[in-house]
Order: sequence, then C-alpha cells, then structure tokens
Amino acid sequence: MIEVRDVRKAYNIGKIDLEVLKGISLDVKEKEFLAIMGPSGSGKSTLMNIIGCLDRPTSGVYKLEGVDVTERSDDDLAEIRNKRVGFVFQTFNLLPRFTTLKNVELPMIYSGISSAKREKKAIEMLEVVGLFERASHRPNELSGGEQQRVAIARALVNDPAIILADEPTGNLDSVSGNEIISVFERLNEKGRTIIIVTHDRDIALHTERIIQLKDGIIIRDEPVIAG
Repeated sequence: MIEVRDVRKAYNIGKIDLEVLKGISLDVKEKEFLAIMGPSGSGKSTLMNIIGCLDRPTSGVYKLEGVDVTERSDDDLAEIRNKRVGFVFQTFNLLPRFTTLKNVELPMIYSGISSAKREKKAIEMLEVVGLFERASHRPNELSGGEQQRVAIARALVNDPAIILADEPTGNLDSVSGNEIISVFERLNEKGRTIIIVTHDRDIALHTERIIQLKDGIIIRDEPVIAG
C-alpha cells in the first residue's frame, strides 16, 4: 500500500539546509498496524506528514497504492488527503462551536455529500467509536478521551484506506489512552491500515510492528512479539 524509497526532507533555515529525513525507505502493507517511534527531532512527524501528503519530500519516491504522489499537483494531493487518508492529531482539532455530530460531518462537506447523507454517515461513525449518545454535545462538554474518539470518527467518514495518528494519546491519561488504542485495534481488525506516531512504547506495543527513527534514519524495524 505504501512504498517509500530513499526519501529525504530538508528545510531551509536562513543560510542553512537542515536535513530532517536522511534517506528513509520502508513498505507498509494493506491492513497493517504499525507505530513510528523516536525522540523529538528524529523526523517521525515529518515522515508522517509526507505519508499523509501534507508535505513533499525534497528527494526520493513515495508511492501510495501504486501511484507515485511525489510529483502530483497540490489539488491532487488535497483530493488524496480528503479521500484516501484519515488524520487524528494529539490536539483533537475539533471546532468548539460545533456539536459532535457537525464536527464529524466536516470532511464530507468538502466531498459534496448531501446534508442527509452526511448526517447518516456521521451517526454511523459515532456508533463505531461508541459516542452516538453524545452527538448533540459540544467539545467542551466531553472528556479528552471522548474528544479523541470524535476525532477518530471524523477521520473515518470518507472511508479512508489509511488512518494516520500523530501522538493520539499524548494529551490523555493512561486509562483514556488505552481506550483510544482499543478503538484503533478494533478498526485494524476490520481492515483499516493504521500508522501511529508515538513516544510511548506501551502504546506502540499494541501494534504489529515498530519503526524506530533517530536523527532522520530508521535504526530499527521489527515486529511486535505478542505476549
């Protein structure tokens, strides 16, 4: 599903080119559940942004479902992000004025889906994450764990092939964090490909595979041994 070959990413800071990714190559299979780990500055969020078509590599090749997206236009990348990738962030990114239901509907507005169909799909996704009864609540009326489940429901509404989660438990206590990882586990069991960026090894151990980054390179890529 995902092929990354010798991907490099550099940022120009004044007169200095700061190379964040230094030749990353990896494959992710369909329906895989993996974690990307590494200390701050290791390049894990930059890699996530490239996989999610939020950023472009400076060099190298990135293929998503067999299509080289490296040279696609900004409009093409926006369409890929909206239809093929679901994002979950550490800070939830919910709109405070909107109800839970309306927050979940948002990605479908940009897909031109009718109001009735948006509401039906949003309700279905809230049921998937166990929050249907909170559909009329606003974010400030929800716990952190509930807000993150709303964010997951929002990520699912356009039926993306891949879910990318950047530190999804970073702002949560351990109990809420375990609830969120359980949601991801259930989604993976139903066939979703899921990639989680995390600094928490206990969270990473719930996945099938851990990729460890350090200073912009992969230093370890190993399966998680059950038990």
